[in-house]
Amino acid sequence: MAHSHREKNIGIAVALNVGFTIIEIIGGLLTNSVAILADALHDFGDSLALITSYILERQARRPADKKRTFGYARLSLLSAFISAIVLIAGSLFILSQAIPRLLNPEDVYAPGMIALAVIGIVFNGAAFLRLKKGNSMNEKAISWHMLDDVLGWSTILLGSIAIQIWNLPILDPIMTIGFIAFTLWGVTRNLRESLNIFLEGVPAHISVEGIKADLLAIEGVLAVHDVHVWSLEGETDMLTAHVIVSNELLLKSDGTRLQLKKCLEKHHIEHSTIEIESENACAGVCETKEF
Repeated sequence: MAHSHREKNIGIAVALNVGFTIIEIIGGLLTNSVAILADALHDFGDSLALITSYILERQARRPADKKRTFGYARLSLLSAFISAIVLIAGSLFILSQAIPRLLNPEDVYAPGMIALAVIGIVFNGAAFLRLKKGNSMNEKAISWHMLDDVLGWSTILLGSIAIQIWNLPILDPIMTIGFIAFTLWGVTRNLRESLNIFLEGVPAHISVEGIKADLLAIEGVLAVHDVHVWSLEGETDMLTAHVIVSNELLLKSDGTRLQLKKCLEKHHIEHSTIEIESENACAGVCETKEF
């Protein structure tokens, strides 16, 4: 159900983004605005990334099999990587087009820019509102694209009004450079988080020390070691751990395991594999293994 919801959200974002990219290209040529033409290229890159996201989200729904025992959920994360790379490449190209305009500003048609900015805010705002509730890394990465465009068009709207009133065409490349900086900041943050998940790092919202502390707070739990926490795609969190318990808890291992898993649910761990060990196993292990 979650996959189907994500797929629908991304599909709507694709339709909105592709449709508005066409409008941008025409409008940018008519207004002679490098900011709008640059954003058209930016949105074209977004559209390619969104289409890739849509395809990979469908593939991510495939069930686990003999070759992929965890399933194909990480295809969604791969799509987030592709989106980020496309956005970075597009931003650098936009920057190369905007800098010459700083040295030689060209006249632009401000009324047309104002109209396009209003349409841009509506189109991209609708896509952002659709995706912002998503939890997967894919939806987060794409929602950043949409928010970036909403803020970019808001800047263009204000700048276009200023150009119309005070005849300042240099604001066109200045606006472009400004929202490129914001874009690179946002996408770099998402790319760093995606890379952490690819490397099976601990998700940002989970504290390994907090997990260990809560497990040790359970009466009869003597030590916790070899704790490994990772996420499949930024949404499904996993854990494996060795837990040393008293002989009393060891005798009722099934109940103990359920108690430990219930504790882990408070830390958003959806799937856990716990090896319960006796008190004798603690000797020489607890002192040498912190995790």
